[in-house]
This record gives sequence, structure tokens and C-alpha cells, in this order.
Amino acid sequence: MDGFINVLKPPGMSSHDVVGRLRRILQTKKIGHAGTLDPGAAGVLPVAVGRATRLIEYLEATDKSYRAEVLFGLRTDTDDDTGNILETRTFTMPAEEMIESALEAFRGTIRQRPPICSAIKVDGTRAYTHAREGSRIELPLREIVIHRLTLLERRADALLLDVTCSKGTYIRSLCRDLGEALGTPATMGFLLRTRVGDFSVDTAYTLEELETVGSDAILAPELYLTHLVRYDLPTHRLQAFYNGLSTTVKGTESLHGPLAVYSEGVFVGIGICDGETCELKAKKVYRMIAHGNGKSDVFERE
Repeated sequence: MDGFINVLKPPGMSSHDVVGRLRRILQTKKIGHAGTLDPGAAGVLPVAVGRATRLIEYLEATDKSYRAEVLFGLRTDTDDDTGNILETRTFTMPAEEMIESALEAFRGTIRQRPPICSAIKVDGTRAYTHAREGSRIELPLREIVIHRLTLLERRADALLLDVTCSKGTYIRSLCRDLGEALGTPATMGFLLRTRVGDFSVDTAYTLEELETVGSDAILAPELYLTHLVRYDLPTHRLQAFYNGLSTTVKGTESLHGPLAVYSEGVFVGIGICDGETCELKAKKVYRMIAHGNGKSDVFERE
């Protein structure tokens, strides 16, 4: 049982709760998730099983898509509708043209301040812990990218948006900041994550379905690593890759970051290519295939 499962997290459960449920369903402890969803949110939660847990970090860097409800005239201490109400205000929804003008300012590369109630660490302590203790902290701005921001529906006191964004984006902060741009408090209502990289809500399993499907829902990890550049390693360098030795790869001066490494059409692991020296080394060996002396094993090289 090694690979990824596309799970549809229900509202009301933490991401950790989902992992606990799957450990019972699959009868294994080696399970982890990528891209935490708040308990009140629903949607795609990629889960790794077995050896695939060592590949989670390569999922977390992918773009994500959401459907979000923005509630106007309301401010909370968590920037969503689960928090304590700090302010209410009478609000008249502006014309669609004004809303579109406000949305345009959030498209592309922007700087965003994460919500106080977040898991970001400040002086070694989670920000939400500081908030619960009443400490006044201001998290630094961070650069994010909003690839797509579409208005789906305009209501008397709320908007429905589709958002595609980079890693590190907080939809709660986007809702809060949109309210400020329109001159009123705003907070996030319902949130559905519709995509994480190649994981789509259309093919996600509910926990009830997984009770029946079980391990048949586990798919090969390479199916969800298509955002990484693929490199096909020559067969005669496969053992060197396993042993952590470098392979000179001509014509890769522009390659940086992790590569999905294949040999004879089989995914064998993650490699790091140094564009200056044209050398490829193993970062994580996921699978060893029979070669040369016929040895077959699985290990991880950090």
C-alpha cells in the first residue's frame, strides 16, 4: 500500500482527524496529508500512504483552487465565520463594476498578511496560540500569486468566488482584504477546496466511500507529480542514482529544483539537478527496480 489517495474532507473534521480515520480503514500507521484544510472547510485533501509519505513535500508546493463565500458587514477574530464577532456594520453591496475593479487589485503577484489565527510560527510558537493567549502580534506580509480570481455570484450581503492561487495563500485573508478594499468588514463563509495540483474534487473519495473501496483508492504517486519536470535516466546510470552518485546531464543548464526521475519508464525517485555543473543527484529514491545484479529494495536518500 504505497501511493496517494484523493480524499474529500467533510466540514467539521480536522485534517488530522481524516488521517486517523484512514489509518483505521487501511490498517496502517504510515499515512500523512498535504495542504492542511481548516476544520470548517471542505474539499480536496491529498493523502499519502506508505513510501509515498516521503513525497508529500512535492505536493505542498503545487497551486490550489478554491470556491469561497465572502460575507460582508462582519469582522471576526479568525477572519472566518467560525470566530468571535468583533464588528458588524450595515452594508450595501456595490455594483458589479466596482466589485470587479476591487478584485483586479488582487490578481497576480501580491503581498498578503496571514490571519492571526494561523499555524505560522512566531518565536517558536504557533500564531493561533499567541492569539488565544491574548498576545498582540502582527504577522509579516508574504508574497503570493493569485492566478485566477473569478466572481461567480453577487448577493445582497455576500459574494461567491473561484480562486486559483499559489502555495501560502490564505483565502481568509483574501476575503478580509477584499472587504477593506470595498470599505466594509468582511469574513470568509463557506470554503471548498476544488483542486490541489493534479488532485481534483471531481475524483475525490468521501470517507464513506473509502470504507468500501479501501486500498483500491491508492494510486501511483507519479500520477500526481506531473508538475515536476521529468527526467529519464539512462539505464547504465541507474545504480549510480541508487548509490547517491551524481550523473552528468548535458543541456540541463536551465534546470533547477526537483525532477521526477524515471528509468525504463518506471518512476524511481526525485532528483536534484545543479544547472551550473550539469550534475543530477538523488534526493529521494522511491523505488529500486531489478537491474544488473538483480537487487531490489526501497530506501530514502536525504
